[in-house]
Amino acid sequence: MTSPVTNPMTDPMTNPMTGHASSTAENTRTLVVERIFAHPPEKLWRALTESSLLAQWMMSNDFEPEVGHRFQFRTDPKPNWNGVVDGEVLVVEPLRSLSYNWGVGKSETSNGLQWVVLWTLTPAEGGTHVRMEQSGFGPEQQANYQGARYGWQKFFGNLERVMEGME
Repeated sequence: MTSPVTNPMTDPMTNPMTGHASSTAENTRTLVVERIFAHPPEKLWRALTESSLLAQWMMSNDFEPEVGHRFQFRTDPKPNWNGVVDGEVLVVEPLRSLSYNWGVGKSETSNGLQWVVLWTLTPAEGGTHVRMEQSGFGPEQQANYQGARYGWQKFFGNLERVMEGME
């Protein structure tokens, strides 16, 4: 079972189900989701970095945890989104930190929208504290922010179910 680490009632920008939002000096927002999972960091690291496990809780993919590796997450298209996330691995610190670009809407004439996802794993009493940050939402990207908030809520629930079934 997961439990929120932050108190959603203390931050007016917080969604009680997904975590909280913060703002940066560049006038962008960062979506933050934090939970404690009752599993060791090694198990969570596998779920975050093994392509077959990622496909079970997030999206089909060709992910490899190697800095510089370009990959795609793919799912069924949705209104206003073709279902493809283009990414490039930025940071790999086994059992501690993983970061990658998260881009949508890329075409021959546009770079689309780009964000950065950062996962941080910290051992905690009873399991592992997992923090996910998706940063770079501009003021005009409210709909994207709301979509990401909904999506990460769903992904975290899926991740918990996959963790329960892993050995």
